[in-house]
Amino acid sequence: MSLENKKVLVTGGAGFIGSNITEYLLNKNNKVTCLDNFITGKKENVNGFLSNPNFTMVEGDITNLEDCFKACQNIDVILHQAALGSVPRSIENPLKTNNININGFINILWAAKQQGINRVVYAASSSTYGDSKKLPKIENEIGSPLSPYAVTKYVNELYAGVFSNLYGLELIGLRYFNVFGRKQDPDGAYAAAIPKFIKAFINHQEPVIHGDGSQSRDFTYIDNVIQANELAATTKNPDALNQVYNVACGDQSFLKELVENLRDLLSEFDSEIKNIEIKKGLERIGDVKHSLASIVKAQKLLNYQPTHNLKQGLNSACLLYTSPSPRDAHE
Repeated sequence: MSLENKKVLVTGGAGFIGSNITEYLLNKNNKVTCLDNFITGKKENVNGFLSNPNFTMVEGDITNLEDCFKACQNIDVILHQAALGSVPRSIENPLKTNNININGFINILWAAKQQGINRVVYAASSSTYGDSKKLPKIENEIGSPLSPYAVTKYVNELYAGVFSNLYGLELIGLRYFNVFGRKQDPDGAYAAAIPKFIKAFINHQEPVIHGDGSQSRDFTYIDNVIQANELAATTKNPDALNQVYNVACGDQSFLKELVENLRDLLSEFDSEIKNIEIKKGLERIGDVKHSLASIVKAQKLLNYQPTHNLKQGLNSACLLYTSPSPRDAHE
């Protein structure tokens, strides 16, 4: 179903995923409120929406309950994307990660209950699978968390179950698998892999892989994530409610091969890139070795069908960085 003519709160709406969701919803005649404190979100991601009468910017913090209540006024559905992401950052600062990801999540759920908002779709994470070695990853079979970030995301799922049972909220968690695409930040210590690799190649620098490159991921293009959020926000299937779903392509990619594929793609725009070497660095503590999602549950209960496989997503990402005026390449 299509999400149209609704009043939607997107928490973390100035972030990579949140701003893409916001843009999509505005284009479908929704009234969108964005709640963001710009710790990781970027003002340039929402500047283009400020003149839109259907867009409301609430600069606030999900750890502040009053800010949550303010943002939740006259809202039909919440798409909760706000969080302090990154496994390495959570290892460096577990207290901050815990406060934002868990306390902030509870604040949003409590504000939703108090404001009479029944449907909350929240960003969960594939990190919840922890040390489970089983492939593909199936929603009801998880291991022990490997990082504070993973703990917080699993606790969110537990709280969602409790709030659903106690207060009757309709809650759906989406376990994102390595999302990439437009407006993703290639800079900084916690930059995601794909935009970081692309930027290195374009700048004629040697990209660095953490480890030997044999680790694998289920890389997921941003448009697939937008689709999953819309489906979760609009589903009428009672069996689909109060569940968690993998949001991915169901396709395993090994990191070394991914970087080599990026080099080949970008070499079509700049022949010098094909000669750039790929460096290997130290493995990162807390990282999952292999990741591959089963998307059967989402296909069955949400009618989720990825529109972009990895190759299509990489082509789109590379075009952003190599076009004469890449609108979102720096973001």
